[in-house]
Amino acid sequence: MLRKRHGSAEITAKLQEAEQLAQNGKTQQEIAVALGVSVMTLHRWKRQNGASLTPQDRMLDEPVNLKPSDRDIREERLISDLELENSRLRRLVTDLLLEKLELEENLRERQRTIRQRLK
Repeated sequence: MLRKRHGSAEITAKLQEAEQLAQNGKTQQEIAVALGVSVMTLHRWKRQNGASLTPQDRMLDEPVNLKPSDRDIREERLISDLELENSRLRRLVTDLLLEKLELEENLRERQRTIRQRLK
């Protein structure tokens, strides 16, 4: 298979596209397929260009040949990162649900007002 070298401008553009796809909930594998590169290439580009790494990316970045105690520490760090991300997402969902309830309540009040005017 013929390998293709990507220019720095092309890499930057693809990393921006990857960021958008990630925000839309795509997995790393889906992102890599969409960009036409391997997952490891995408990960290497992120690391080299200082793009934000997810906890899963950071786990890929660490050595595989670890002692059991080091592996436990690495897993604990990953778990704590995921718990932090989870709490942020829960807070975001809660805020959005509260906003939705408020908007629904305002809509009901407007509909009541309109019905009263029509009577």
